[in-house]
Amino acid sequence: MLNKLQYISQGRTVEEQVKNIHQALDNGCTWVQIRFKNHFSDDAFALAEAAKILCEEYLANFIINDNVYLAQQIAADGVHLGLTDMSIKEARSILGDTKIIGATANTFEDIQNHVQNGCDYIGLGPFKFTTTKEKLSPILGLDGYHNIMAKIQENGLTTPVYAIGGITLDDVEPLMQTGIYGIAVSALITHSTNQKKIIKQLKNDLHGSIIV
Repeated sequence: MLNKLQYISQGRTVEEQVKNIHQALDNGCTWVQIRFKNHFSDDAFALAEAAKILCEEYLANFIINDNVYLAQQIAADGVHLGLTDMSIKEARSILGDTKIIGATANTFEDIQNHVQNGCDYIGLGPFKFTTTKEKLSPILGLDGYHNIMAKIQENGLTTPVYAIGGITLDDVEPLMQTGIYGIAVSALITHSTNQKKIIKQLKNDLHGSIIV
């Protein structure tokens, strides 16, 4: 069963990334996706190696954004593929059947294609404008999620869908009411002054019950 809360790493350097990942894990996150764009392979490998050790220590899932070969090399738990990245089928042939493969979607048609190609979860977004990611797809908003999730239900698709993109604490409950499975957040946790409190609140809202 997949975690309902995904933390996507932030930081301009390996050191910043590792610090942010460690803090998120220490305050209750159990799923980390490292996103480290436009950096040399040596830095990406060093970050992946450090993040994997931390995730193993905290018994957390460890996913790498985009880089299938790095995920294979470091023996990560899986990979998350963007709309213009390697195909799911090719990634599956490299990583094998036991690894988690997530895929980005912006439309219902994206989701249909990803599900047919065997992805394990969908990252649907962006919900709002976000500075975390460059080259944003069209913003969906709450209406967009309602429309797409209704089509998913009508077509009997059951692959878990995560909302992503500029999500705040107040957005979680209305988003969950659309039928999504969970959320993926970055800045909300990274820039929080009380990560333990906000992660606990997110988990409560995502599970619809009080987690002590």
